[in-house]
Amino acid sequence: MLNQLGITKLAYDWREKHIPTFDEEFEACRKHNIKFEAFWLYSGPNPEEDKGLQAVFEVLKRQKAKMQIWCMIGGIKGLDAMSEEEKIKAVARPVQYIADRAAELGCTVGLYNHGGWFGEPENQLKIIEYLKKPNLGIVYNFHHAEEHIERFPVFFPKMLPHLMALNLAGLKKGNPVKVVPIGQGDAEAGMMRIVQQSKYRGPIGIINEDTAPDAEVGLRLNMDGLQKILKSWGDTATLKTYQ
Repeated sequence: MLNQLGITKLAYDWREKHIPTFDEEFEACRKHNIKFEAFWLYSGPNPEEDKGLQAVFEVLKRQKAKMQIWCMIGGIKGLDAMSEEEKIKAVARPVQYIADRAAELGCTVGLYNHGGWFGEPENQLKIIEYLKKPNLGIVYNFHHAEEHIERFPVFFPKMLPHLMALNLAGLKKGNPVKVVPIGQGDAEAGMMRIVQQSKYRGPIGIINEDTAPDAEVGLRLNMDGLQKILKSWGDTATLKTYQ
């Protein structure tokens, strides 16, 4: 499917049931000339005891894979009642462990915005500043940016020096904001324009975030929507990258 779409890089989202096939995923990507760009993971306050996390590190070591690790942290009890300083320290502890283990493998770690205190870009910047790890950055997702639309022009320049990857989606304003295919919303084009006019030159991804029951259809909708926006901007250089 990815070959047919002309997609050459993949970020892998998984659940516990997929652990036994981790190595098969790497082999399949190699067979089809797909670069394994990133490995998503979720962990809690004690990542050293997280069997799923350890399985990720083990497969990365076996496969000699140097890639981005897209990291979410949750499950820290009493976080809402903590002071800001206490929150930073509580979240930084598992992040530090993951970043240190990743560094041993030659991997980088991107903090992944997805709800809660941890998912706010301003708080992720505080964690990065607190830890000062050279392999630690941010992965920013439009499909989890429903509450960020108005703030995006303010925090994006601050996030930019640490931005490792950016994933696009359509955003239709309302209460609540709705995630839609790229080009079918009324907010994403303005946010994308800010990115285009910045110095960011890293990976840009798309996702079938409940866009269509069939993944290929959902990805194609997003690719076509992105192409439509680029045409409206007259961005002929980027349009040439489409097959």
